[in-house]
Parts: sequence; structure tokens; C-alpha cells
Amino acid sequence: MANVETMTINMGPQHPSTHGVLRLVLELDGEKVVKAVPHIGFLHRGIEKLSEHRTYHQILPLTDRLDYLAPMHNNLGYVLAVEKLLGLSDAIPERAQVVRVLLAELTRLKSHLVWLACHALDIGAMTVFIYCFREREHIMNIYEKVSGARMTSNYFRVGGLSADLPAGLEQEIRDFVNEMPRHIETYEGLLTGNKIWQKRIMDVGVISGEDAIDLGVTGPSLRASGVDWDLRRDQPYSGYENYDFEVIVEQGCDTWARYHARLKEMRESCKIIHQALDKLEPGPILADAPKVVLPPKQDVVNTIEALIHQFKIITEGFPAEKGEVYVGVENPKGEVGFYINSEGGPRPYRMKIRPASFVNLQALPKMVEGGLIADVVAIIGTLDIVLGEIDR
Repeated sequence: MANVETMTINMGPQHPSTHGVLRLVLELDGEKVVKAVPHIGFLHRGIEKLSEHRTYHQILPLTDRLDYLAPMHNNLGYVLAVEKLLGLSDAIPERAQVVRVLLAELTRLKSHLVWLACHALDIGAMTVFIYCFREREHIMNIYEKVSGARMTSNYFRVGGLSADLPAGLEQEIRDFVNEMPRHIETYEGLLTGNKIWQKRIMDVGVISGEDAIDLGVTGPSLRASGVDWDLRRDQPYSGYENYDFEVIVEQGCDTWARYHARLKEMRESCKIIHQALDKLEPGPILADAPKVVLPPKQDVVNTIEALIHQFKIITEGFPAEKGEVYVGVENPKGEVGFYINSEGGPRPYRMKIRPASFVNLQALPKMVEGGLIADVVAIIGTLDIVLGEIDR
């Protein structure tokens, strides 16, 4: 019997189909993947170490650069951790809590739109890419209006928000989410019944719920393997316990199941956004904690007292109690957590980030080994990774 020789090749680290600077070392027997070893790239490095030399407020812009498709979620997880450390969690005004949920779910929509656009393009469906980016552009415009930035936005603050929502934006958001379910139907009409799409993702990248749990997978990739776990419901934050939504669970355990799970999650996000808009009432957007919370922007530009107040908080920081905290939030890709260890100074002694994409990437070898090399592209897309929070 002849010896079977395998071939080792590099896939990546070019950007197309690897969704960032990801390099895969694949051992192939013909077109069958025998072994896959992910090598993470070099992107947005050292954020945890940089945080040790910055005040708690100065760290916020660093969190935008983690999962740069979900900056609001990164901001939210971080400010919740700092507020827990400071004992401010119960002092956040109701309007600020509702706006945080509103922007978080818009961000989930935006992230899932990029996932679907790029996942479809990887497999050869270009039309869906154009449609998804059309809707994403609308959310980016909303981002720009609330924060001044379209991508790496920085809107949430320790104690509340950087500013209130601009006049008229609530109606614009409502009009958008009224239209969004129709757009989702369009995406499904283009893909779900398409025989090529079905053949490329059905029974591909199978991972059982048990294996997903063992590997630390979270988010839609976990729930599509039959595991009913969502931090918004099971460890609620920012008032999520007051919203009526369904946690989407699929039993297929494959790329097809993950595709359906995320589409359904987009519909649930629209439901949450509607509820958040209905809950919005006039009121303060900052906690009453002047030694910690930045003064309102209109005061900063109009009074010397507020300007000095902001200058001192930004440059000198504020001391936090000695201790340690961890807070996780349900990012579009899974659980993103912030662990902060404080020695009582104005800067964290240590900060550790649990990024969803980094942990989910551990499951890639389990999902691709035994499949075809063409399936690797589909499986990377279904994990919905962002390298900014993998090599951080």
C-alpha cells in the first residue's frame, strides 16, 4: 500500500476571506483538511498593558479599537466594569440606561450586517454585500450624529453618556427599524433558497453544544449549537431584564444554523430597539457623582468651573476603591468581559479583557478538520471574527 503524504500550506494572512490578519497553517490530504493551526496576526496590540498607564477615562477610546464593528458594546462593557468598581451601578439614570440598550442593539444590527455581507461575499454572493452595507450606512449616520464618529465611536461614559441624543434622532431610528425587517426578508430571499448557498453551508463546520462549551464558544455560535445562554437574559445589565425578547437557539450545530440564528437575532434587536424608544423619557443622562463623572459638555464650554473640573478628571483621574471586578456583556460575537484589578489609584493595576472572537477562534480547528479546504472560508465567515480583539 502506497504511503499517503500530506501537504502543509499557508492560508492567509491576507485579508480576503480571513477577516483580518489571520494565518492558518493547514495540513491537507488532497482537498481534505487533516489539521488546522490558527496563527493570530498583529493588530491593535497591547491595549491591556496600555491601560495600566492611563486613567479610567483615558482608557475608553482604546476599547473602541477591539471589536471595531461593535465599539458601543466594548464601551459598555468597560464602563459597566468601572461603575461596578466605583459602586455607581445603581446610580445611572434611567434615560442613560435606555439609551445604552438602544445603541447596543443598533450596534448588534450593524455588526450582523457586516457579518452577513462578508460571509456571503466570501462564498460568492455579491448582491447581499451591497444591500447589507446600504443598511449599515444608515446606522453609521446615526453613530455620527450621537458621537461624532462613524466607526470607532466613543459615546458612553463612566456614569452615563457623553451627551443626550440629538433632536429628531429618535424618530429617525424608529423609521429605520420599521423598515429593517423588510430588508432582512430581502437578504433571506436572496440566500436561503439558493441551492449554491445551501450546499456551501449545510452540514459544514459542525460543532456540538458540548464541544462548544468546552472550547469557551459564546454568542450566536454557541446558541446555534443548541445551548440556551445569553448574558442579556441570564446575567442582565443596563436594564435588559425589563425588555421582552427571545433568545434565539438553533439545533443544527452547523454553518446553516448559525446563519439562521443571526438573522433571527437581527429581528429581535429591532424589537428591543422599539421597546427602548417607547421607554425613553426626558431626564438626566449622568449620575450625580461630581468627583467621578465628567460635567455636561454645555457647562464645560460655558463655565470656567466646569472646564477645570473636566480638566482635572481627565488629566489626574479619580481614585477607585481597592479591589477587583469582572463584567461581561453580550457582544454581537459573544461574551466580551472586562476584569479590572485596582490598587486604589487613578489607574487600574491590571486589566484583562475576555474577547469573544479570540475565544471563539479556538473552535476553528474542531470545525474545519475533516472538511474540505473550500469549507474553511465558509467556516471562518460563520464565526464572525474581528482580529482587532483577537490580537489585542
